This record gives sequence, C-alpha cells and structure tokens, in this order.
Amino acid sequence: MGSMFRSEEVVLAQLFLPTAAAYTCVSQLGELGLVEFRDLNASVSAFQRRFVVDVRRCEELEKTFTFLQEEVRRAGLVLPAPEGRLPAPPPRDLLRIQEETDRLAQELREVRANQQALRAQLHQLRLHEAVLSQAHGPPVSTCLGRDGLSDRDPLLQPSGGPHQNLRVNFVAGAVEPSKAAALERLLWRACRGFLIASFLETEQPLEDPVTGEPATWMTFLISYWGEQIGQKIRKITDCFHCHVFPFEEQKEARHGVLQQLQQQSQELQEVLEETERFLSQVLGRVQRLLPAWLVQIRKMKAVYLALNQCSVSATHKCLIAEVWCPSRDLPELQRALQDSSSEVGMSAVVHRIPCKDMPPTLIRTNRFTASFQGIVDAYGVGRYLEVNPAPYTIITFPFLFAVMFGDVGHGLLMFLFALAMVLAEDRPSVKAAQNEIWQTFFGGRYLLLLMGLFSVYTGFIYNECFSRATTIFHSGWSVAAMANRSGWSDAFLAQHPILTLDPNVTGVFLGPYPFGIDPIWSLAINHLSFLNSFKMKMSVILGVIHMAFGVVLGVFNHVHFGQHYRLLLEFLPQLTFLLGLFGYLVFMVIYKWLRVTAASAAMAPSILIHFINMFLFSQSPTNQPLYHGQTVVQSTLVVLALVMVPILLLGTPLYLRWQHYHRHPSRQPSGPQPAEDQAGLLDSQDSHMSVNGWGSDEEKGPPGDKEQAEFVFSEVFMHQAIHTIEFCLGCISNTASYLRLWALSLAHAQLSEVLWAMVMRVGLHLGREVGVVGAVLVPVFGAFAVLTVAILLVMEGLSAFLHALRLHWVEFQNKFYSGTGYKLSPFTFTVEDE
Repeated sequence: MGSMFRSEEVVLAQLFLPTAAAYTCVSQLGELGLVEFRDLNASVSAFQRRFVVDVRRCEELEKTFTFLQEEVRRAGLVLPAPEGRLPAPPPRDLLRIQEETDRLAQELREVRANQQALRAQLHQLRLHEAVLSQAHGPPVSTCLGRDGLSDRDPLLQPSGGPHQNLRVNFVAGAVEPSKAAALERLLWRACRGFLIASFLETEQPLEDPVTGEPATWMTFLISYWGEQIGQKIRKITDCFHCHVFPFEEQKEARHGVLQQLQQQSQELQEVLEETERFLSQVLGRVQRLLPAWLVQIRKMKAVYLALNQCSVSATHKCLIAEVWCPSRDLPELQRALQDSSSEVGMSAVVHRIPCKDMPPTLIRTNRFTASFQGIVDAYGVGRYLEVNPAPYTIITFPFLFAVMFGDVGHGLLMFLFALAMVLAEDRPSVKAAQNEIWQTFFGGRYLLLLMGLFSVYTGFIYNECFSRATTIFHSGWSVAAMANRSGWSDAFLAQHPILTLDPNVTGVFLGPYPFGIDPIWSLAINHLSFLNSFKMKMSVILGVIHMAFGVVLGVFNHVHFGQHYRLLLEFLPQLTFLLGLFGYLVFMVIYKWLRVTAASAAMAPSILIHFINMFLFSQSPTNQPLYHGQTVVQSTLVVLALVMVPILLLGTPLYLRWQHYHRHPSRQPSGPQPAEDQAGLLDSQDSHMSVNGWGSDEEKGPPGDKEQAEFVFSEVFMHQAIHTIEFCLGCISNTASYLRLWALSLAHAQLSEVLWAMVMRVGLHLGREVGVVGAVLVPVFGAFAVLTVAILLVMEGLSAFLHALRLHWVEFQNKFYSGTGYKLSPFTFTVEDE
C-alpha cells in the first residue's frame, strides 16, 4: 500500500550490456519483470535491425509449432502444462530445437500421408467388397428353371442378323446416396432405356477416409448392350465421381475376387494399425517436448525483440539500452545484471540519466486493490506522481453503491456470493474457468464483497430486509399513549381506519430510534413521503461532501509539484465557490433538522424557497427565516462565490504571465521549476520531486525539449477558461447528479415492495386459504428467489454499479484527477509462463 496514494518514483536508466552477455542479461530482466525498454531504433525499419534474422527463425519455429499443435489436437490429445519455470534457452540451443522440430514435423507429415493413403486404399477395397456382396437382381439359384434353363434365356432361338453377336456387359460401382437419384435419371435419359440399372444401399456404413465419420453408400449394377452405350455410361459415372469396379459375370469368379479382396483388406488393416501405432509414438514425443519448446521459443523471441530496441556502441563491444525502472528496484536491477554478465568477464553497467519526457505510471496492486485500481484506470491512467483516487474509492465506491442498493437481505446475498469466491480463489478449477461472465465476477470479488457488506449496513439504516422492516429495538412511538390520551373508542376506530400519531402529545414520541429508521414508519401511509424527503437531503449532503473531498485532494498535487500559487488562485476559490453555495445548502438542511421541533413543524420554513431567494437577493414574506440575519449571510455568500469566478478565470494566467516577464532570461516560464531542473538522477532517492526533472504543470504543454518553448498567454487563458466554466457549471450539475442516490434508492425499495406484494404475499394468502401451506409456498418461494436474484440483485445491482461508477468518474475524479498518463509496461515473461 506504500505506492497506492500516488504512483511510484520511476527513473530513466541507461544499460551498457556486453555483447557476449546481452542475451543473458535481457533474459534475466524478463524473468524479473522490472524494466520497460525504450525503442532507440524507432527510425530503423524492422527488417534492418540487428537481430531480425533470429526473430525470423523464432517465427518459423512458431509456425512449425502451430502445425504440431494442430496434429495433436486432431488426434484428440491435449498438450500438458510445462513443468516448472523454464528459462529462455541459450542461442546455441536454437539450432538443436529447430532440427528436432523439423524432424518431428517431417515424420508427422509422412506418417499422416501414409495413413491417408492406406485409409483411401482400404476404403476402395471395402467399397469393392460391398459391390460384389450386394444381391443385385434375383439370386442365381432362382434364375434357373426346373428344366435347367435360365429365366434370361430366350424361348426362341435368335435368327441371324446384324445384332446377333451383341453380348450383355456390366458396370458396377458405388456412388454417394445424394447423387443416386440424379445418376439413375440421367442414365435412363441418355441411354434411352437401353440398360438395366439396380441401386442398393450398403448394409453397413463405411468409414470416410478423410473425416473418419461413418457414411453409407449406394452400390449400383448396370447391364447394357453395345459399346456406344457403355461409353456413355462410363462418362456419366465419371461425371458423378462414382467408384467403378470390375464385375465378373460368373458367380464363381466373383466369389474368388471377393475372397481375394477380403484377404487384401485384412492385410491392409494390419499395416494401417502399425502406422497408427507409430503415429501415436510420434505424437507422444510431441506431447512431451512441445510444451517446453513453446515457452522457451516465445521467451527467446521476446528477448530478441527487446534487443532490437537497443543501439550498438561505437566500438560494437556492447549494446546500449534505455529503460524505465522504479527507483526502489534499481539495486535489484544492478545485481541481476552483474550476475548475468559475470561469466564473460565484463560487468553490465546501470546509469541513471535525466529525461524531460513524462515517465510512466506504476501503482503496485494486490488481490484486494486490483479491482478498485481497475475502476480508476478505466477512466484514465493517472499522470506520473499524481494523487491516486483508488485508496479512497475502496471506501466511497461501495458506500455510494450501498446508498442506492440498501437492503439487508440483498446485501447479505451479494456478500455471501463474493465471500464464496474469495474463499475458493486459490482453487485451480476456479481460476481455469473460461466463462467470460464468471471471470468478470471473479475478478471483482473483493469489490462485490465490500458492496454487499456496505449494503447490509445501509439496509440496517433504512431498516429494510427484502422490503420488510425489522424490530431490533423498541419503537420510539407509543400507540398506547396516543390511544389513552385521545380517548379512542371502538366506534371511533370503526369510523377512522387511518389513525394519526401526534408527537406533541405527551408520551407518544419517546425519542429517536437507536439506529436507522423506526420500524413504525413501514406501517404509515406517508412512509414514501418521509423516505423521499430523507433520502433526497441525504443525497445532497453526501454529494457536497464527496465533491469537496475531491477538491481538497487537489491540494496534494499542487504541493507535491511545487505549484503553490494554485493553492491561492485555484484551490481556495474552488472551495469557496462550492461551499459558499452548496455547502450552505447542507448547512440549512442540518440546521433545520436540529432547530425545528415537532411543536413548530407546521411553521417550518422551506429550504428550497430560501435557496432560490438566495440567488434572487430577495426574501419571501410567507417563508420564515431560519435564523436572524439570514438574508445578509446569503447575499454575502453569493457575492463571495461570484467574486471567485474571475479569480479562477484570470488568476493563474496572469500569474504565469507575470512569472514569465520577471524571471531570469535564461529561464523559460513554461519550463520546469528550478528545483526540478537541479534534481539530478544521481541525487538522493528520497527527493519528493520528480527525479527525471519532469514537472506536471498543465501549462507546460507536451513533454519534450522545453528550452526554446515560448509562453503563449492566449493558450493558457483558453485552457483556464475551460476549466473555470467546467468547474462552476459542474458544481451545479454535479450536485443535481448526486440526486441519483435518492432516485435509485427509492426505486430499489419500491421494486422490492412490489415483488413481495405480488409474489410472497399472494402465496401466503393462498396457503392460508387452501390449507396446503407447503405445496403452495415451495413454488412461490422458488419464484420469489429467482425474481429476487434476476431483477433485484443482477439488474438493480448493475444499475447501481454503473451510477456509482459515473459519480466517481465525473463528479469526484474530475476535481483533481486528470488521468492522462500511461502505465509502466515492464518487459516480463509472465504471459509466456502462463
């Protein structure tokens, strides 16, 4: 938590790496993840850098690895996770890994090709078997009559003629079922019926040689006369990609061919099994070697990409790198470089150098603070050494959410859900879940935990548990005292279904409820009006406090960056404007709560009318003042707030202009402050100013060389005018924006009430009338639970979350937080290890 208040001090360092040890040094830096490399070769093309050949070799290996991964996945196998923490391999191992990878890939390609060829050949043999074994037409035994003549023999002997030598020919094969009908129609039309075709579906599906899926085929047998008809049939079958096989006319010959095919299929099946066993062995070697190679080559590629960002010294004996490094990690950086370069006899050197560029922002987080820092970073990464809103967001964000979501029951359900995720956060199965919605909830588990806990707290304040009030303490109102003092009779109660409790009657109001809202208000018909007034005033009070706290946090930025003039020209006018108008509104609310009693409630003045009259410099005769001299105080505050506007608008630009003309000529007013210019990188690390000589004055313009920068009054004035208009108008709109706390709180309470009335109350009445309480309440309670989770927890919770997010981003953070920085992205192998 030491760096949570503002980002850590980050320095620019120059590394002198011996050429022989540069790879080892950068590899060690990747394991530690301490520094971010700056590209010193930005003007050099990626194809002209020093280590481009090594990067290409790593990329070629990655392509081969992709092929191996696809083969493993195709076989239905899974690559195991690499064991232990694997370092980047030495450059000399790259050739060995490349040779072994190429050999494995070549073996896989050859074995796969042989397997495909064997499967295709086996498929052809089985199709041929299916064609020969199918009974196309009547069996031969039934085709012979009792006299030994075949049914196909003509009854009369043919006379001599030109067609007496024609004989019947056969075409047999197999075709896909989807093409069988079209093939039959085309054969009939093209051959004009001079053929006999028989189509039968195979009895058992055959395995497809490409996909491996079982598929059925249609076998056919075509009888025809004449060579021209045969040519047409062969052309048509070729067009339909049919598998055509020779077909013997004699049954004995077909039987012999079938036996021969079965023997060939059996032999081919044995060869295919041996091939698949060898393929399994190759894939086993891939499974054993590839996970480690994947990590190592990725690390090696990352090292070479980092080395490509370094420049070469004039003597070509060392590489020069510039890195951003947290100042607290400099000793560890020095030790790591010394250990990595000790083997070559030359030690790497770390040298801190000055820089005018804005350093990156580094804020270390843990499991608890990561989700809250993510909320802040989603708005914008803070500038270097700027005040970080995340520590305050840990409290304010769940609290503002709970103000809109206050309910003991709903908050408890959210708390238990988040607590279950927190307790199971170290389980591998929970971390490995790939569901995107689950990952979102799991990443914000600590945020949900506090949101649920704060919702329970505000639920006790509102005295609501699933929209029902609970009586923890005795009520501060006494109905018995009112009945005794007023003499309520049975006739009076029968004529007046609605009764009024008068706090002015002695003994009726015994005092305020010890904690939260008195449960008797849940029975009152003006319950909504009471909560409406209470929550509206509460929203304004919380909003003004929240915005004023944001203005106060800006003081830490002004003091830290040495901009003390902003305390007088910006902070005090902003705080005076905000508190003089809306702080006074909060004062009137609290003053009225404390001074107006039940006896004088009928004559209580209206705060809204007083606030309107404050800007009109008038006084309403029908609205009594809250205190003596109220008009004078209000007029003074309005005038004081209006005076602050020109101070905000002109103060900073005029001061900077005066500073520009009264400084030493060698000093430019738009440059860094003198104290910052003299702060060298080799000075003490305890300096509170930026060790890089960089300041955060908004008038400085973009970072870079400031020695020749000129002061442009018009630009500074326009910049300040925008900030002044934004702040003054924002005080009004932002205060009104906090009324969303009131609106969503009432909406959540009313939705809970409607859900209870429409589901649980109806179910309880049905159970009482029918008499079978269990049979009715079980589905009713199930429906109530589902609707509660879906509507009140998920939908209402998301709505309250988004509104709380807006209040922090727009109403709170824009008072002091610019969010125009960029994160420190250290060179690390963490992603490759994962």
